[in-house]
Amino acid sequence: MSELTMSTDRERPFDPPDRLTELGGEAPLHPLTFADGHEGWLATGYTAVRAVLADPRFSNRPEHIHPTIPARAAVAKELREKAFVPPGFFLRMDAPEHTRYRKLLTGQFTVRRMKQLEPRIEEITHARLDAMEAAGKPADLVEQFALPIPSLVICELLGVPYEDRERFQRDSKALLALESGAAEVMDAMTSMTSYLGELIRRRRAEPRDDLISGLAQGGELADDELTGVAFLLLVAGHETTANMLGLGTYALLRNPDQLAAMRDDPSVVDNGVEELLRYLTIIHIGPIRTALEDVEVEGVAIAKGQSVALSLPVANRDSARFPGGDTLDVTRPAGGHLTFGHGIHQCLGQQLARIEMRIGYRALLRRFPGLRLAVPPEEVPMRTDMSIYGVHRLPVTW
Repeated sequence: MSELTMSTDRERPFDPPDRLTELGGEAPLHPLTFADGHEGWLATGYTAVRAVLADPRFSNRPEHIHPTIPARAAVAKELREKAFVPPGFFLRMDAPEHTRYRKLLTGQFTVRRMKQLEPRIEEITHARLDAMEAAGKPADLVEQFALPIPSLVICELLGVPYEDRERFQRDSKALLALESGAAEVMDAMTSMTSYLGELIRRRRAEPRDDLISGLAQGGELADDELTGVAFLLLVAGHETTANMLGLGTYALLRNPDQLAAMRDDPSVVDNGVEELLRYLTIIHIGPIRTALEDVEVEGVAIAKGQSVALSLPVANRDSARFPGGDTLDVTRPAGGHLTFGHGIHQCLGQQLARIEMRIGYRALLRRFPGLRLAVPPEEVPMRTDMSIYGVHRLPVTW
């Protein structure tokens, strides 16, 4: 097999690494040597990636997974050996185990229920913009806008005190940093599970009108299971949307015609959100699935036990599915992208994320029509060192 290996280094901030883009134009699947020496596959074609995500013959369980990034190989090995994944962390489960947790949560994240949150999300968004304007320019858009909004929303939804944000944001950062060692990752997981476990015990004793209290009172989940569920929802609920708000704003600032289209015609924003999700694809490492039996995908024979790394950024620019997809066009019909995944693990909170982004971009561009970078573009620090892509900081003025 080829000695193709994976890297997070990018030649341009909004595009996948050139080598991955080249491979995407050559074939839908490619032999790949994983970071631990495992010989598997890399999927870059839209149809191939979608097929693997939808096929129950591919597993997402941690004991089957091989990391693609060298810095994560030792971490993955130690976590696997110590079975250090909390019960209830259903992202790393297959059916039917996964189905049980998913069913318990689906009713909490319906489109109707998410729309009911819109007035409160509007309030939070405008309050953050008020604070940002009052603090004066320049401002770090990540610190003052992109991170606080989804953090506040997920805290209120779950019932996590927002004043504890420094703790869970610190732990989240350690979990997502590609250079974190096994000890750092396990310390962060222990810290997060300890914090959430105590919170759950308090909510069982004194329930409130929040998701954790509702699940605790429902009686279907033990404390350790509910801790794993809350862990997943808290980390995913603020990190992903925060990075889309930050990176999406940066992309618009670097494409002023697209920014103008979204600012001047609010009806463009809904579609613009889908296009930014597709074009930027912040889940830039993995996901990874492992064949539980021999499977054929796009004419390629994948043997039982082989892992397949799925390049969502490249698949979301597959010209057969998205003609001209290497260009940002907020008027493009971008539905069907794979940014939220596909199949049983498709993102549970995707409608909430969409609402936060629609409200966030619309309000930001309306409040600050002259928004622009406060530093040269090359000085914006990119999150190539994190498992969720974005910007570490985004200095802006107006």
